[in-house]
Parts: sequence; structure tokens; C-alpha cells
Amino acid sequence: MNARSYLFVPGNRPERFAKALASAADIVVLDLEDAVAAEAKGAARDAIANWAASASPAERRRCAVRINDTASDGFADDLRLLRAAGLDDVMLPKAEAPAQIAAVCAMLPAARLLALIESARGVAQVDAVAASAGVVRLAFGTLDLALDLDLDIAELSDGLSFAASRLVIASRLAGLAAPVAGVTPQFDDEARLLADLAWSRRHGLSAKLCIHPKQVAPLHAALAPSAQALDWARLVLAAEAASPGAAKLDGRMIDRPVVLQAQRTLQRAAP
Repeated sequence: MNARSYLFVPGNRPERFAKALASAADIVVLDLEDAVAAEAKGAARDAIANWAASASPAERRRCAVRINDTASDGFADDLRLLRAAGLDDVMLPKAEAPAQIAAVCAMLPAARLLALIESARGVAQVDAVAASAGVVRLAFGTLDLALDLDLDIAELSDGLSFAASRLVIASRLAGLAAPVAGVTPQFDDEARLLADLAWSRRHGLSAKLCIHPKQVAPLHAALAPSAQALDWARLVLAAEAASPGAAKLDGRMIDRPVVLQAQRTLQRAAP
């Protein structure tokens, strides 16, 4: 799973589902958790079930559902909805232990889970969570983790750096794509969005959760390699092809890590 953007839409706002799908977001996340008040969760489940009944295969492939956490009253109802609707792409909040993953997979054997790590306990157990059968990617719940650690949630601070690195390393060890960065709540502040993304990229995360369609285009643009980076990558590969194992470019030896970085840069530019 190599999506760049995951766009949340409240599950009790079905009139927004089509708009979210019409955006350029790679994945639309129909939310049953934080975006939906307790008294509206039943209506949200009904709305998602109705949508799933008429959605095209392509639309279903682009959607995931964020369910309520395993300790909540709504967890079992959410799983029953997903099983009945045939929806297997699941975002699990407050992921802290393999047993939680197993509880989802017991009800949904074909589940593909995006495990949301958003607590100190989740960070401590992230290796086991990442390695659990059914998990396809990790996501970093920065706001909730900052609260758990008593950090200022106004910005991404150095206090979150250790946790970010733990997610990245756990993902690598488990053979998963790099983790997904948390939301930027100021959806009208593109500069803040890009600053958050830059912080996340420096720590090795490669995608982002979004809360508004207007965040998607600048996010994708920022994640795309620049024209200069693409030119450099092409020159590296041309030099390597002309003189394998002994190539130089601008006075620098082109060793294997440089070649791999050039290949990765061109892959990021592919549609």
C-alpha cells in the first residue's frame, strides 16, 4: 500500500462521500470514530452500508473505514457492518497490541489494516503491531500521542521524533511501506501543511492523513520529485549504464546507494 494521501470524511455525512471520491486523494477514509458523535454513529453505519451497496468496484478499492477502537462500545457493531458490506480496508485507531489486530481479523479474515499508532503504549509495541498478520501500513496519530505525552499539540515538536523513527524502523523491519503522517488540523493553512509534511519526510514518513480536499493537491505536489531531482536521477542512471560500477558524476563516484536513490526518485514521479 503506497498511497500518498488519506482523506477523512465523516461517516454520517454521506453527501460528502462523492465529493471526497472526486478529489485526487489516493484513499478516502469513511470515519466512524472521532469525526462522528456518539449519538450519530448508528446513522453513520447505515450511511456507509447504503453507500457500499451501490458503490462501484473502483470506488470501493479507494475507500477505507476508520472504525472505533477495540475497547469502545461500537467496535463490534463496526465489524458487523464491514463484514456485511464486504469492506476489508480498515483503519484501526489506538492500535497498541497484536491482540487488537487479531480481534479485527477474526471477524474480517481478509482485512487489510492501517494501524493508527497514537499512544505511548502503541509506540512501545509498534514492532509487534507492524508484524501482525493483516497489517499493511502504520499511521502516526501525532495529535493524540502529543496529548498522551503532555506535549504542545500546536506544532510537531522534537518530543515526537523518537516515536516517528520507531514507526519508520518497525515498518521497514515488517516489510511495510513507510508510515503515514498525522493530520494538519489547520486545513486553510497551506504553509503549515507543508511544514508538517517536511518534518514528517525528514523522519522517514512518506504519506499523510488529510481532513479537507484542499490539502490533497499541495501534498501531492510537495511529495513529487522536483524537475532538478529528476534531471539528476536520469544523469546518474545514464552514467551508470555507460560505465557500470565505475561511473562518476560531477566528481563523485556513483556507488550502489546513489543508483538506488536515483531509481527511487524516478519511481516517485511515475503516475
